[in-house]
Amino acid sequence: MKVNGKHYRSIWFDAGANKVKIIDQRLLPYDFKIISAESLEDFEIAIKDMAVRGAPLIGATAAFGLARQMLRDPSDNCLDKSYERLIRTRPTAINLKWALDRCKKILLNTSLNKRGSRAMKLAHEISNEDVEINRNIGLNGLNIIKAIANQKSENEPVRLLTHCNAGWLATVDWGTATSPMYQAHNLKIPIHVWVDETRPRNQGALTAWELQCQGISHKYITDNAGGHLMQHGLVDLVIVGTDRTTAAGDVCNKIGTYLKALAAHDNGIPFYVALPSPTIDWTIKDGIKEIPIEERNEMEVSQIQGKDASGSIERIKVTPEGTEGANPAFDVTPARLVTGLITEKGVCQASVEGLTNLFPNLAKDVKND
Repeated sequence: MKVNGKHYRSIWFDAGANKVKIIDQRLLPYDFKIISAESLEDFEIAIKDMAVRGAPLIGATAAFGLARQMLRDPSDNCLDKSYERLIRTRPTAINLKWALDRCKKILLNTSLNKRGSRAMKLAHEISNEDVEINRNIGLNGLNIIKAIANQKSENEPVRLLTHCNAGWLATVDWGTATSPMYQAHNLKIPIHVWVDETRPRNQGALTAWELQCQGISHKYITDNAGGHLMQHGLVDLVIVGTDRTTAAGDVCNKIGTYLKALAAHDNGIPFYVALPSPTIDWTIKDGIKEIPIEERNEMEVSQIQGKDASGSIERIKVTPEGTEGANPAFDVTPARLVTGLITEKGVCQASVEGLTNLFPNLAKDVKND
């Protein structure tokens, strides 16, 4: 995607500087800053502190972190320790484990003198694959937007609602939930996007910033406004992302997604999930019982970050002294509330059968009990 007319990925290897570069999302949407990640600790902090965030981007970041460490010390001991340190950074997003498992399996079968270069090649492969996966999600989701647009009068926009940031900032490029929007915009199909603020971290502001950079019509709304807009016929389609989806189609995404699915279901509005295949956890079926939900620092609830009148980025406390906050970062939307899953292979029902039909090789070990 573009910022001020220049194309960026969310993470890339700068060959000239011999460093991995990332967009520091902790400062967005107020300040666009690029930082370098070099040591294993740099990559750990980037993931833990959410300088990078979003399941696909976390996976790519971990792959680069492991690769940079293998260039220093390609031993089995270093590989094991680096894997363990990186996999502990975020518990919910399955892409982290998927990327690290893929890298470790291949590297254990690679000679020590070739591990560093092979690990870097793997990190590039994972990043490039993510871009292509998300591009294809956009093309498959585009058909859904086109179908709605064909029922509209000329120049009347398709009105979409999204929650959190499942944009290019949450991936290497294109995004998941935003990819169909970008594809539609590129074809000059009129769209308007309702952007949930997505408390507590206000990640909807990242989506708004992205859409603004691309010139897409949008409005930023409170999380509680979505149901009201649906009741009054102001939403045609909901598209969200996912951090982990079970083999049976239960979807784990940013906290508040479940409430949007309930409102959409009650109002007969299609609720789609943009799902890259590495985000499917084929080992589990019951998302509510089996997906670990990250409990983040309560300060994300009791404080809020923003820019003051002087232009400084500040944090302010919004709760009374002595009141503690609870901060579950994700919730699970049952498959029964999901209209369909938009994947790189096509759109399917949120079910074992739907996912198995699209990904028979990946689903070969799933038991249909």
